[in-house]
Amino acid sequence: MASFVLLLKEFEDDEKVVYRFGPNEQVMGKIELNKEKETIQEIEPVQNANNESKFYFKRAAQRLARCLYNEGGHFPERTTFES
Repeated sequence: MASFVLLLKEFEDDEKVVYRFGPNEQVMGKIELNKEKETIQEIEPVQNANNESKFYFKRAAQRLARCLYNEGGHFPERTTFES
């Protein structure tokens, strides 16, 4: 099964970055990555009848971890998880 998660940056400072995430711009939750503690938490779940929020959260978290570790801490304004 193919999966797609859209991530739109809402806020970033030296301590954390917050993204809206979900299947499209109309159906989104919020996720936060704490840069200092290297932790990720779901702030608001995605409200979608097709998939559980954790489906989108896990994929969004994977994308943010890749930004932190593989892309040198660069967090773009808009990014996606696709598989």
